[in-house]
Amino acid sequence: MSLLETRERRRTPQTAPPVAARNGLWQRIRAAKWSYLYLTPMAVLLLAFVIYPIFASFGYTFYRWNGIGAPGEYVGLANFRQILHDGIFWGAVKHTFVYAFVLVPVQLVMALALALVLNNPKLKFALFFRTVYFIPVVTSAAVVGVVIQLMLANFGDSAGGLLAKTGMTNGHVDWLGDPDTALAVIIAIGIWHTLGYNLVYFLAGLQTIPAELYEAAKLDGCGPVQSFFRITIPMLRQVGVVIVVLAFIGSFQVFDLVQVLTGGGPYFATEVVNTYIYHLAFGGSPGSAAQPDIGLASAASFLYGLLLIVFSALQVLALRQISRRRTAATQ
Repeated sequence: MSLLETRERRRTPQTAPPVAARNGLWQRIRAAKWSYLYLTPMAVLLLAFVIYPIFASFGYTFYRWNGIGAPGEYVGLANFRQILHDGIFWGAVKHTFVYAFVLVPVQLVMALALALVLNNPKLKFALFFRTVYFIPVVTSAAVVGVVIQLMLANFGDSAGGLLAKTGMTNGHVDWLGDPDTALAVIIAIGIWHTLGYNLVYFLAGLQTIPAELYEAAKLDGCGPVQSFFRITIPMLRQVGVVIVVLAFIGSFQVFDLVQVLTGGGPYFATEVVNTYIYHLAFGGSPGSAAQPDIGLASAASFLYGLLLIVFSALQVLALRQISRRRTAATQ
């Protein structure tokens, strides 16, 4: 190396390589080894009870199998054709979407209204009221279903008897035995039972809004209504998208309330997709075969999963488009 080259190298500052390139992937994993160690149990359980069953159940869709022994009767796509031509399946899909599209908007409005009240620093016993509204969430849905079923029964001192004595109804009303009222009752119970989830989410979102914004709006002459639409709603937009998506995903998973209260009846008026799959896999429904059929149940589960994936993707795209339009309108 010449003297001139040596001088040029000394004049040129030597930059260190990037940290990521210098350390490498393995070094970064070692640096965060405790984080990966903490995540290992969850990852193992996810693989064992979610990922593997999904692929295993897809293989069962091509067989006629009652769950005993190894599947041996290969039927190809016959299970999918049977499910697609089954009116009870599409009725269950309809009931599931009705449940979700009625429950989610009503519940979100109620949760946001309650969160605004409970977030008021001047409210006394706010912690007590928050606990009261969250208690149904931690209560087993099966227990809730059994208790409410007894309350609505047509014998003894039930809620129906109390309404009949006060003249609010003409005699006893079979709330869960009437196809015209059973699904509405289940939706009302679902709204009450899972309200606490969205209430906590909205409370967490409201507590991230700086109080200085409301004070400045008040000095500018904005009232509570104007502050709600100009500060609260825009500041909750991002967390609101997550709440809406989670609310729909949770409502599409309804099973235990329906199974305990009506079992999908009467006359399949409250049959949702999860109870439909359950009855195919384990029997116990007048509309299902006498013998359980894991292949049919797996086919129905796979088709329902595709429907949910498509709906979730459309929902996220629609919410993003609405958010972009609002952002562009405010600029």
